[in-house]
Amino acid sequence: MLIAHPKGHYRFLQGIDPYSCGVVSEPGWEIVRVALAEPLPWREGFERVDAYLVAEGCDRDALCAMELRSPAPFTMQGFIDFNRDYCAILRAWGLYLDELNPVARTNVAPACDPPAVPSLYAFSYAIPNERINRKTLIVAGAGELRDGRLVAEGIIRSGDTSRAAMREKAAYVAQVMGERLAGLGGTWDLIDAVDVYTIYPLAEILAEILLPTMSAARRGGVCWHYARPPVVDIDFEMDLHGVVSQRIV
Repeated sequence: MLIAHPKGHYRFLQGIDPYSCGVVSEPGWEIVRVALAEPLPWREGFERVDAYLVAEGCDRDALCAMELRSPAPFTMQGFIDFNRDYCAILRAWGLYLDELNPVARTNVAPACDPPAVPSLYAFSYAIPNERINRKTLIVAGAGELRDGRLVAEGIIRSGDTSRAAMREKAAYVAQVMGERLAGLGGTWDLIDAVDVYTIYPLAEILAEILLPTMSAARRGGVCWHYARPPVVDIDFEMDLHGVVSQRIV
């Protein structure tokens, strides 16, 4: 369900407590993505976001998406515990809307050069832009976890990384991406970045499962991040960006 966030000037797809499933700008507003030149421990990252928004003349309500990097996949309970602490800051900032978390998120664990602690990699926020004539959006990361419920029983073919299992996982995640994109009122021609997070072979999956579903977004290719999803035994994750302004700070 797409829900308006009046103070943030964006709409979000309802997800679960730690994150929404995606965000899309309101007319006359633009979502801007900001990547950090060097990831920061996630609590310091929130401080950086706060200072950045103040410098830009924005309220905290403008924050609409976060991208995190973790040292290694969490256990399911470890992920739940981390989310509790993370959400406490969002609540303290007053970002929840009627007990719903509007902020989209991706959280993955790089297989090479991972951070020492969970860290902020990038964030997105909404700014006014009366000249923009298109939607801008972020589709939150999703792995092969049925219905997004944080229970081990929901992982598709948990512990199985065979060719057939990885195809099934990828097909499910690609379907989720398409559903979230449609739920945001977006189309593939708005997407400028398709990110895949896995350490398993991608060529066959890319050619036979992902590219055929991406329509016009194929022109931009796919960015393969050699990384694991945030929970043990989840093996394939994707997210999407549809923005026109990106910065590095």
